[in-house]
Amino acid sequence: MKQEVNELIDPSKFRDRIDIKGIEKSLLVDMLRKMVLIRKAEEKLSEHVESGKIKCPCHLGIGQEAIGVAVSLVMRKSDRAFGAHRSHSHFLALNENTYSLFAEVLGKYDGCSHGMGGSMHIVDNDNGFKGSVPIVGATIPIATGAGLAAKMDKAGDISISYFGDGACEEGVLHESLNMASIMNLPVLYVCENNLFASHLHIDLRQPSNSTSRFAKAHHINYNTVDGNDVVGMYKLLKSEVESMRSSNTPYYLEAFTYRWKGHVGHRDDIDVGVKRGAQLDSWKKRDPIKRLADSLIYEGVLTESEYQYLNHEIQNKINSDWEKAELASFPENEFLITQVYS
Repeated sequence: MKQEVNELIDPSKFRDRIDIKGIEKSLLVDMLRKMVLIRKAEEKLSEHVESGKIKCPCHLGIGQEAIGVAVSLVMRKSDRAFGAHRSHSHFLALNENTYSLFAEVLGKYDGCSHGMGGSMHIVDNDNGFKGSVPIVGATIPIATGAGLAAKMDKAGDISISYFGDGACEEGVLHESLNMASIMNLPVLYVCENNLFASHLHIDLRQPSNSTSRFAKAHHINYNTVDGNDVVGMYKLLKSEVESMRSSNTPYYLEAFTYRWKGHVGHRDDIDVGVKRGAQLDSWKKRDPIKRLADSLIYEGVLTESEYQYLNHEIQNKINSDWEKAELASFPENEFLITQVYS
């Protein structure tokens, strides 16, 4: 059932506990752990963007953790996922390797791209994350091509394309949706609609707040959902992705959410010069982590003390991995040439 867009973009809605019925305790705790780890990792990045230790641009997705986690839980290692410029959550949801991410943003050899990519060029082939790039919309056609490859391999794999509402203004999205529809390609298009592209609200850029109209135009099945409800998205995707694997058809998920930081950098209430104070405060009450944690505690899946211990354990990992990354070595000078030329 498609949820009403006007309600999905209203931060006063969907603040209550979420429905966790029918999901195993271990999976619910795993969802919570992944989201907390992503949040704390990005808070650490934010801290050191502000301190100046991180020199590369960092586009943080604090507040959007639920989407990447829900998608990761329906993926196989042989699937192909492609990110964009705000993809820390997509990467960490698959591996929890905060050391590799921290080393990368510090330019160290132990980073996932050996220190050569920074925040926006991250990769984890072993777990199906084929990479991210900063150019808006650039990985959408690559993911579509990967969907064609998956179909030709006949192993039931799918491709995943992550992008934001701003990328829907790039022509390549429409070409890709057309191709996926005509050729019946198993591509999961995931639009993380956080209502902003850089400093412009979607109202200032498009005639509708919802991008799923593009999927409808290309006769692609779609759904509009609360992007801050990890369980609801998981339940939906579990069913839809199983269908994609058997039928080789594309699917479009529009998940409405809100990033707490500005377009780039560590500031909470500034979006390239746009102050979002009152609206941001309202969206923070729709925190995807708090909603799941409150649900688990209310239903007796976790106690408050167990939740606090989980936070403490993850914070210790974050601090340890950051300290280790700071001590790691930079790439040797010769690596500059071996990375460029085969």
